[in-house]
Amino acid sequence: MTDTLILRELLAAEPGWVSGGAIAAKLGVSRVSIWHQMEKLRAQGFSFEALPARGYRLSGRPAGLHAGLVEAQLKVRRKGFTFVVLDEVDSTNDEAARQLAAGRTAPFAVFARRQTRGRGRFGRVWHSEANGNLYSSFAFRPHIEPERMQTFTLWMGVTICELVSKFVPVTPGIKWPNDLVFGGRKAGGMLTEARVDADQIRDLVFGLGLNVNSPASAWPSDLSRRAVSLSELAGTQVDINRLTAALIGRVMLAYERFIEGEHAEDFMRLWNTYDLLRGTEVVLSEGGQKRRGSVLGIDDIGSLLLRDNEGRTRGYRAGEVTISKGA
Repeated sequence: MTDTLILRELLAAEPGWVSGGAIAAKLGVSRVSIWHQMEKLRAQGFSFEALPARGYRLSGRPAGLHAGLVEAQLKVRRKGFTFVVLDEVDSTNDEAARQLAAGRTAPFAVFARRQTRGRGRFGRVWHSEANGNLYSSFAFRPHIEPERMQTFTLWMGVTICELVSKFVPVTPGIKWPNDLVFGGRKAGGMLTEARVDADQIRDLVFGLGLNVNSPASAWPSDLSRRAVSLSELAGTQVDINRLTAALIGRVMLAYERFIEGEHAEDFMRLWNTYDLLRGTEVVLSEGGQKRRGSVLGIDDIGSLLLRDNEGRTRGYRAGEVTISKGA
């Protein structure tokens, strides 16, 4: 799209200037066409400086998620990959699943500025107001055996930790199996859902909710002490469009490496780097029972290894973990 190409040229030149004639020549359109596209961008919240003989300079941009800005900052576009940015949706995971069912070509991603029925594990509500946060789902058709997916969410989680660590001066961590946490406060959560057909995973949706720029005052009272945003950690607003473009690149590369089986060595290294629970006394709620013990890490299929007070170690594939009081 012409507007995306114009944005790419302006972003590449920041904080300098770009000649309107040079943009027109590069894109193979008239200078009048460039001017019309610039007016459309102004209507979307962009602002520009314009000077004779110097051209244009980007002086302001929308604070929220903008498809053109994300597209313009993608360093590598994976073959066939597409994405959409919606103002509002019930759930990005549900929307991605609907689009898969309707036959949309995968891979693709669905982003939304607001969710009306955002959810996490066990159907829990994910607070999803239009407050500068990122609500996203990536859709794939892997056609692989379900057994191969056992560590998928964990692998994606540590990959995202590595990415987020470049945007804030505080080290993130993963709370098994799907929470992104800073200093005991949750900044993000993941939800992977799949449809199995004839012993193969046909449709796969990886969802990520990430608190990016929501102010502390935006949280409901019951969340204010348990949630944190990246902007609060960074002490300034985070460029959500640059973050989203980087996220697309990381998720797509991580998915490809997982499917090809090229992730194992890096997975264990990254898990050991970002694992928050190793050596911690926890309570694991599973199947209506509570089990106490010390976390030893995970095994090669992603099970949480828990050593009880009698020294016995057992792996758990699922459950809800809380850190023991006094631990």
